[in-house]
Amino acid sequence: MARKLPKVDVVLVGVGWTGGIIAAELTKKGLKVVGLERGKERKTEDYYMVHDELRYALRYDLMQDLSKETITFRGNENIRALPMRQYGSFLLGDGLGGSGVHWNGQTYRFLPYDFEIHSKTIEKYGKNKIPAEMSLQDWGITYDELEPYYDRFEKTAGISGEENPLGGKRSDKYPTPPMKMSPPMKMFEKAAKKLNLHPYMMPSANLSESYKNPDGIQRSACQYCGYCERFGCEYGAKADPVVTVIPVALKSGNFEIRTHSNVRRILKQGNKVTGVMYVDTTTGEEIEQPADIVVMTSYVFNNIRLLLMSDVGKPYDPKTGKGVIGKNYAYQVMKGNAVGFFKDKEFNTFAGAGSLGILFDDYNGDNFDHSKLNFIHGGGISLTQTGYRPIQNNPVPKGTPMWGKEFKKQSLKYANRVLTVAAQGSSMPFKHHFLDLDPTYKDAFGDPLIRITFDFEEQDRQLAVFLANKCADVVKEMGADHIDSLKELGPYDITTYQSTHNTGGVIMGADPSTSAVNNYLQMHDYDNLFVVGASAFAHNSGYNPTGTVGALAYRAAEGILKYHDKGGQVG
Repeated sequence: MARKLPKVDVVLVGVGWTGGIIAAELTKKGLKVVGLERGKERKTEDYYMVHDELRYALRYDLMQDLSKETITFRGNENIRALPMRQYGSFLLGDGLGGSGVHWNGQTYRFLPYDFEIHSKTIEKYGKNKIPAEMSLQDWGITYDELEPYYDRFEKTAGISGEENPLGGKRSDKYPTPPMKMSPPMKMFEKAAKKLNLHPYMMPSANLSESYKNPDGIQRSACQYCGYCERFGCEYGAKADPVVTVIPVALKSGNFEIRTHSNVRRILKQGNKVTGVMYVDTTTGEEIEQPADIVVMTSYVFNNIRLLLMSDVGKPYDPKTGKGVIGKNYAYQVMKGNAVGFFKDKEFNTFAGAGSLGILFDDYNGDNFDHSKLNFIHGGGISLTQTGYRPIQNNPVPKGTPMWGKEFKKQSLKYANRVLTVAAQGSSMPFKHHFLDLDPTYKDAFGDPLIRITFDFEEQDRQLAVFLANKCADVVKEMGADHIDSLKELGPYDITTYQSTHNTGGVIMGADPSTSAVNNYLQMHDYDNLFVVGASAFAHNSGYNPTGTVGALAYRAAEGILKYHDKGGQVG
């Protein structure tokens, strides 16, 4: 029998970026909020002088323990899904701050096209441009409606950047100027402009200068140490929830964080949710936390898994296309790269920052003509200098033996003579790509794991090769002596890292028959339940998702306050 605690105004499931933003906004207005975080507490001091590549980058110290809970994966419904036993394609954060602690800090806005992708594609190219098996749909919100929330997130995080010449209109400039431009980035800029492209500095959550945000949070500038991705920032220069929004919520006196609290069920009665049941993993005790409003603010997979385990919302059925929970899972196409090897030029690529880079969007979204192409959307093309660390990075030209004398020779020769121009391709939803509960495998509590059914499609294969060729054009213009680039995209491989940009499963939209939440991320079926995060994306764009996740979190916070004051559907 679970121990029942006194009711609170709001309970949050997960305290990362979305949970931190919502906690800060609600507690400012006097609401009593409890945040349940299944991992441990984290603070900036934990990372003082801990540039330990083995511990964090290769042994995944900040990540979820896969021996207790993982995911299962299959390429299609005719294959038995198997558990992911070791990290590969993506990384699942754990602990206070979630993935917001170990991210790179690349903070984009999606294009206006993204939010109305179905309508805009048909309007320009006709219905036949969208394959019958592609479950493309509009988001139920426009860029212009979301723009003020983008602006708010960027000012909270202190994003450093400059205007994207091919992006949506901005109401204000970035709060801090772009980061420093390194020699390789200058080479990329010169080459891109010579090819009549439109390069701009990458929007960065690694501060370019000291900054105080609208909540009064003061942070120092980035030191370009090269230890961002998979690491916590010892300076607090990389915006994360622990150094931005969580302190604001705690200062209010209205926010309580409970770490080591693993939520296992959403509780409900009729068409209302009544709270959650969680386990204190330090004691094993089951605890019930009643609340007037429940907000799901955990990672994509956990949001969906908890809804399915709690029988909240109608599960998606790929055979009929009916149902919404688990629908439109999407990932990212990251293989369209070109690697340039330089015989007579050396670069200090060991230094950098998670979001130190330059890119262009000429082949992203619908910024180019797709009439004669067998795909829609596109991707951003960039050169980043995130810091080449010695264990993870050992590039050699294709055809080099992977061991022995020749391998060692080429490794030493090209250790500081390699630059990569990379494409981050969009991922479109398909009817047969979805998330559900695995019928066989369970976690440490005996609950079913989430199962992914996904593979690359012809859309992805065409897109990847197209973008790789464009990357190779830039590398050639930069003067590389040897170029390796993608020639063909094979099946999706879960064993090699690509990106942690999983999206969909609790998608937003105006129609309850095709979406789970409205444009305030309030569930259509349960008006006191909000599901916040990239799980709301109806597809994935050619960008990192965090900027859009942050913007949607601010809009959701506004919707929760409206609901608290007036009740009912707010969107």
